[in-house]
Amino acid sequence: MKYFLIYLFLEVVVTVNITSWIGAVATFVEMVFSALVGLVILANMRATLMQNMNALMQGEISLSSFQRLNLWTIVGAILLILPGFLGDIVGLLLQFSSMMTLIVSKLLHVGEEKTTPPHFSKGNHDEVIDVEVIDDTRTLK
Repeated sequence: MKYFLIYLFLEVVVTVNITSWIGAVATFVEMVFSALVGLVILANMRATLMQNMNALMQGEISLSSFQRLNLWTIVGAILLILPGFLGDIVGLLLQFSSMMTLIVSKLLHVGEEKTTPPHFSKGNHDEVIDVEVIDDTRTLK
């Protein structure tokens, strides 16, 4: 609750200062425009999710990166929909940070190391179990 009140106070201070600098009409236009951008981002979330799933399947990003990318995209879009300049700034930064993480991971192939369980690793033939299958089917007469 304390952090929400701090955010609300900062939102009001930033919005009042920017509104006094650019004017009421420009503030209204910016708020409507940012809300529309947030709605478009949420509407296109399916395409973004598919791109992130393809990157995950190709091993370009890790599972935690996949979750983080989608979470911050949704949070950023919601902040863009809510009125206020501080929320819009943070929402835009969240959009760019998720896109930059995806771009950097694709270009540099940066990802968390993938650890394979020891029973799937190559060269570990110490624990091979030889199995013989006996067919014991009985037919009904």
